[in-house]
Amino acid sequence: MKKIGFVDYYLAELHAKNYPAWIAEATEKLSLDYKVCYAWAEQEESLAYPGETSRAWCEQNGVEQCATLGELCEKSDVIIVLAPTNPEKHLGYAETVLKYGKPTYIDKTFAPDLATAKKIFAIAEAYGTPFFSSSALRYSSELDSFENCRQIMVTGSGSNIEEYIIHEIEMVVKKLGLGAEKIKAERFGAQTYLHIAYGDDRSATMMFARSVPYMLYMASSDPKGPRPVTVTVGSEFFKGLIADMLRFFEEKTVSFDTAQTLEVMRIREGAILAGEQEGKWIELSK
Repeated sequence: MKKIGFVDYYLAELHAKNYPAWIAEATEKLSLDYKVCYAWAEQEESLAYPGETSRAWCEQNGVEQCATLGELCEKSDVIIVLAPTNPEKHLGYAETVLKYGKPTYIDKTFAPDLATAKKIFAIAEAYGTPFFSSSALRYSSELDSFENCRQIMVTGSGSNIEEYIIHEIEMVVKKLGLGAEKIKAERFGAQTYLHIAYGDDRSATMMFARSVPYMLYMASSDPKGPRPVTVTVGSEFFKGLIADMLRFFEEKTVSFDTAQTLEVMRIREGAILAGEQEGKWIELSK
């Protein structure tokens, strides 16, 4: 059996509450042998579920709570860095975890900014540690319903753009690839529209608001090409993420160009700046 270690800011949070069961389901389906065996959290008390603790999470999930992050890294075969609501914690955790050279998944949002994201990549490269990060929305099967996409509009929601726009950006980058040049924000009531320009025939718009479903409009720039497609995202994207995570742990290869992770971070950083300067095109960092 290969032992998974969970690293978190506090363990009583949404992803940690669901990942063990999804991992167990995926290992059975894929005929693999992985189990969440160890966990370490910087903070005992949960900020997401007041009154719940990391110790209680470990007891409920039959997981050994490690006293230190180093202990977890020593005991685990592969590592999952969580803290999905606190990307500012990821660099500090990565500085310890990635030195052990063990296959590592780092949850969304990968980093708080592009500069920090580059530092994490540099650490992994220095120690030869295979790792990847992604929003689960990359694994929406609906994204595969249109080929040669050159124009895309994505809708989505969440409590705040800083944490949840990552999902829309991940889908945009999966379909349009690298090379975004600038971004502009516009607001209409409670809705925020983010327009991304590429300098060629590609373009993207993301609409963010509370309680809006994830939807996709995908089109080709060829007037003789296929008719545009509009779909609501309803597939089990989290289970797709978990399946790819386990494949990664087995093969130690990432299923997509990891340069896309930095592209996602470039666009997210620009989106936050654009929101502070509504109506102005913001050049994206290199």
